[in-house]
Parts: sequence; structure tokens; C-alpha cells
Amino acid sequence: MTLMIVVILAAYLIGAIPFALLIGRIKGVDIRQVGSGNVGATNVFRSVGKGWGVLTFVCDVLKGFLPAILFPLWATGGIEQPETAGLLYGCAAIAGHNWPVYLRFKGGKGVATSAGVLLGVAPPAVGIGLAVWVLLFAVFRYVSLASIGAAAAIPAAGWWLYGSDNRVVPIVLTVLGLLVIWRHRTNIQRLLNGTEHTFRKEKEGTTDDADGHG
Repeated sequence: MTLMIVVILAAYLIGAIPFALLIGRIKGVDIRQVGSGNVGATNVFRSVGKGWGVLTFVCDVLKGFLPAILFPLWATGGIEQPETAGLLYGCAAIAGHNWPVYLRFKGGKGVATSAGVLLGVAPPAVGIGLAVWVLLFAVFRYVSLASIGAAAAIPAAGWWLYGSDNRVVPIVLTVLGLLVIWRHRTNIQRLLNGTEHTFRKEKEGTTDDADGHG
């Protein structure tokens, strides 16, 4: 049990690494002071550059994926299903991303890190969620709407794919999906008010997006 607690703490600390802030500083930008101020990949993409935004996204995915896929090999805590242990450690990483101790517990919205965790423990559900994200973004051009739609689709896919075998997985997927949606509550309000900005190419080659995801 002691080892499991140490591994959970390690997963949290890995998840708390603010890659958006660190990558922004490489370019001399404090990501908290530009764009939406959100410490996430979308804000880096918009405020620092496309390549840097993609790099941030990949790093945020990995800090969820690696604890979920590797940490159960070191400590299961008596949990029989490795995917359940992976979800436990993955949730610790997501908590680190959303509430990082390094940034006084003010982090991103957990979309990329949650995707990394789910990619490690429930890849078919992630595939369905990714398809929903791409479809919604292609049609409406709202990153926030696409993320919310994916957050709803993944738990639904989880119940369909895993509900009869291991209900822990779809239950945790549902909790994570609700957390992502809750973290987007200000975006939801702007969508309802018609004030949410789209993410699109302008004639001058700039983007227009105030979602600030991560």
C-alpha cells in the first residue's frame, strides 16, 4: 500500500508538469499572460505557434498515457484488472494537470491528459471520442464544443464496450467526462450566449479562438 501511495504521488507530480508554461518560456512567452491565459495546448497553439502547440499537446497526452500504461507494472495495490489500476494512476495525473502544485493549483482543463490516460486503458473508446471531436470541430469550428462532445461520447462508448465486463472502467470514464465538461463551464456559457469564438483561418492567416484548452 505504501508503494501504491508513492506511485500515485509520482503520477500526480508528472501530471502537474506545466509543459505549456515551459514551452512558452522557450519562446519568451508567459502563456498565463497572453491569449486566454490558460495553461494548455490550444493557448500555446494560438499564442506561441502551431508547432509549439502540437508539442505541448503531445507532452500533455504522454503525461497521462505513461502513468496509466506503465505504473500498474510497478504497483497494482491488489487490484486485479491492470486497466483499473491504470485508471487510478491516470486520474492522479489528470488531477496534477488540472490542479498543479507547481502553479498554485491553477492548471489546464485536462482534455489532452485525459485523452492520454484513456488511450492507455480504453483505446477503442478514445477512437470513438476522437472521431466525434474531429466531426464537431470540422462542422462548427469550436474547439470547446468538440471537446465537450468527445467528453460525452467517450463514457457512452465505455458503457457500450466495457459495461458488461468491468463496470469500473465506464464509471471512471463517466466521472472523467463530467470533469472535463465541468472544466468547460465558462465555454458552455459563452456558447449559449453566442459569444464563444471559433477557431478558423482568417484571410491574414491568423486564428480566432478564445477556448484556451489543455
